[in-house]
Amino acid sequence: MSRICVVVPVRDDPRLVATLASLNAQTRRPDRVLIVASPGTPEPLLDRARAAAPDLAVEVVRVAGGVVAARQAALGRLAEETTVFLDSDERAPPDWLRDLVVPVESGRASFSGGPTRPARPPVGSIERYSVLLEASIYEQLVPSHVAYLPLQNTAWSTRSLRALGFDPRIAYAEDHDLETRAVRAGLTGEYVPDAWVVHDKSSETSVLRWARKRYRYLVAMAMSLLKNGELGDRLGERRRPVQHPLRYVEAAMKPLALLDATVRWRRVRNRRIPSAPPPS
Repeated sequence: MSRICVVVPVRDDPRLVATLASLNAQTRRPDRVLIVASPGTPEPLLDRARAAAPDLAVEVVRVAGGVVAARQAALGRLAEETTVFLDSDERAPPDWLRDLVVPVESGRASFSGGPTRPARPPVGSIERYSVLLEASIYEQLVPSHVAYLPLQNTAWSTRSLRALGFDPRIAYAEDHDLETRAVRAGLTGEYVPDAWVVHDKSSETSVLRWARKRYRYLVAMAMSLLKNGELGDRLGERRRPVQHPLRYVEAAMKPLALLDATVRWRRVRNRRIPSAPPPS
C-alpha cells in the first residue's frame, strides 16, 4: 500500500472540524492530513480541527490566495505516493478513502474520484438547485467524461500530479483543466461511484452570492475549454437540463461568461505558468 496525504484547503470554515473527525474515523487511515489554511483562518478553529483527529498526523500551513494557490503550495510539501483532495465543507464515510485510492494504488489509473451526496434534504431554492446540479454532473457527465470530476473528492498519483501542476489562470475551473491535461498526456482517470462524500451546501443562501460564484465558475470553465481546444465539443454536448428555475438564470449568464472568458484568455494566455514547487 502507498502512503497517503489528504490535502484540505480551508478559509475560515467551521465545518473543517467535522471534516477532520470523518478522516479520523477512516478504515484506511491517511498517513498525513495537510490543512492548507488562509491567513485569516482563526487559530482556535485549527486547534479544534486537530483535536477532532487525535489519531492522525495533522500538519497546518498557511497560504495566501484562493484554493488554487493552496493546492499549488501543497505540491511542494508532498512526500507520500498518493495525494487525496477533500474540501472543508465535506465529510467522508468510514470506507471512503479505502475505496477511493484503489484505482491509483493498483496502477489502473493515475487519478480517481467519487461523487458527492447532500448533507441534508435541501432547504431553499439555491440549495435545491446546487444539489440537482451536482447530481446531474455525476450522473450525466462524469461517467463518460472523467475530466469533469470535481477535484474535491479525488485521489492522485503524486508523481503525476506534481508533473502536471495547477494553472492559476484557470482559477475556479482548475480541476477541469488539470484533468483534461492529464487525459491528453495519456494518463487514465477512473470514476468510483462508491467513494462518495457528504457535501454541506447549507452556506448557500444568498441569490446574489450564488450568481456571482456561478458566473465566476462559468467564466473559468469557458477559459479552460478555450485553452484546451474543447469549446466546440462542449457546445455540441446534449444533456438533460436540471429541472429548476435557476437553470434559466444560469443559461442567461453563459453567453456573457463566454465573451468575458474570451477577452480574459487573450490577455493571460501567454503568461508564464509557475512550475510546481519541488518537494521540501
